[in-house]
Amino acid sequence: MSTARPTLAGTGALVRFALRRDRLRLPLWIALGAGLVASQSVSSQTLYDSPAALVAYRDSVGSNAATIAFAGPPVGLSTVAGAVAFEISASVMLAAALMAMFTTGRHTRADEEAGRTELIRAGRVGRHAPLIAAVLVSALACVAMALAIGLVGTATGLPTGGSFLLGASVGACGLVFTGIAAVAAQVTESTRSAYGIVGAVFGVAFVLRAVGDINGSWLVWASPVGWAQAVHPFSDDRVLPLLLCLVATAGLVAAAMTLLDHRDLGSGLLPARPGPPRAGPLLGSPLGLAIRLQRAALIAWAVSLALLGAVYGGVGDAVETLFADNPQAQVFFPGASSAGLVEAYLATIFSINALLAAAYAVSSVLRARAEESAGRAESVLATATSRGAWLGSHVTVALLGSALLVVLSGAATALVRGLSSGDLGSFGRLFAASLAYVPAVWAVAALAVALVGLAPRIATGAAWGGVAYVVVVAMVAQALDWPGWVGDLSPFAWTPLVPIEAWTLPVAVGLGAVVLVLLAVGFGAFRHRDLSTG
Repeated sequence: MSTARPTLAGTGALVRFALRRDRLRLPLWIALGAGLVASQSVSSQTLYDSPAALVAYRDSVGSNAATIAFAGPPVGLSTVAGAVAFEISASVMLAAALMAMFTTGRHTRADEEAGRTELIRAGRVGRHAPLIAAVLVSALACVAMALAIGLVGTATGLPTGGSFLLGASVGACGLVFTGIAAVAAQVTESTRSAYGIVGAVFGVAFVLRAVGDINGSWLVWASPVGWAQAVHPFSDDRVLPLLLCLVATAGLVAAAMTLLDHRDLGSGLLPARPGPPRAGPLLGSPLGLAIRLQRAALIAWAVSLALLGAVYGGVGDAVETLFADNPQAQVFFPGASSAGLVEAYLATIFSINALLAAAYAVSSVLRARAEESAGRAESVLATATSRGAWLGSHVTVALLGSALLVVLSGAATALVRGLSSGDLGSFGRLFAASLAYVPAVWAVAALAVALVGLAPRIATGAAWGGVAYVVVVAMVAQALDWPGWVGDLSPFAWTPLVPIEAWTLPVAVGLGAVVLVLLAVGFGAFRHRDLSTG
């Protein structure tokens, strides 16, 4: 009888249990990936509606280092489908990598850190079963995202074969990062550290791919992101890079299983660094503790949005070259006909950066809910710390942190735009315009605070649903001619489209009042309800 079989006992039951736990999370991730491709497919087919438009597009981005660094190899740009793959593949692969990281980490290191794995292993469950179950669930999600992308690509008019190959490349990238997350879960003792390792690997992989594509060097093949993008759907249609991703995934999972056999349950291969014998001054207050808990995430978001803003600022001239003679661009850049295409483009970019800052704000507020759910808030509140001070510390980090993200992304966009256009005098005007979105960002964060106070059990899903709503409204409501009241429910719809439109004080005052009301509701409800753990 094989001795390997007992180590996998219970895997099927754990897979079913994990799928039940993620019955809402995974469909949202899959819908995100498919939605990005569908949106890009529709917009690209509208924008590049003539051979001349495609030629102008190819001439502009084919030699633009900033665009290549952000998007990927400039291949297949002679067709609209190739342009779709070029513009959206990097973003969807990031979504797949994040889905794989969170799914694998949630069912391995997070369960182990919370003590759930120890309870599960007390039953008739093999040593490798939790790890393999997590990998299988993540792999199923990657396959589902690949199929969804293939279906929406075909449904929106892209060639069927290339659509499914694009989906396969995205899914393959997710599989590789499933394996990377599985290895990271064996190395560290904390979920945050494991996520940090995976995020760092993705960052290095993205940089290697970017440098390799810009220089045309072998560095592309040192990056799993480069492998996935080397499939070149809608042009070369290469399958061998997919096999490379599968081989790498199998090797990483095998390595994770081996590492699991060489550590104790609950520990990591790298011992946790012991802290100082006494807490520093920063940890002497609830605000200091909240900053300490959230500083890594804030730094990562800040660096990412600053770099993204710089890339966006650098392609302003390319946008003008691409769409100057395309009247359909007005659909995607409101105000282009009256204010100029570049100004309309920058207005769109400022709103996108603000939407990302709102996503950070919600994740920061929900950190308070995670602390409460894990039972750690109870320990803090057993001291002289009041409920208002504890929740207020996390809300303060969310509000100030999201404002910082708007400042950094706006400054980077305005500075690079000024440098590329030779008009540094425009920096102050553009930077000031980007700040107009801070009240809208705070309104989304305040909604999350109200949900944490009123309905902690559904706060996470409902708060992220709010983020999804404002994103959809900002991106497609106008193009799809939705009823006005649908857009009016979003705080971003209240904000003038700066720098095309002028910033007005009444809008800021109105959004500020909404923020104060939502915060008051959230804090009041939190003070008068029981703590909700689990």
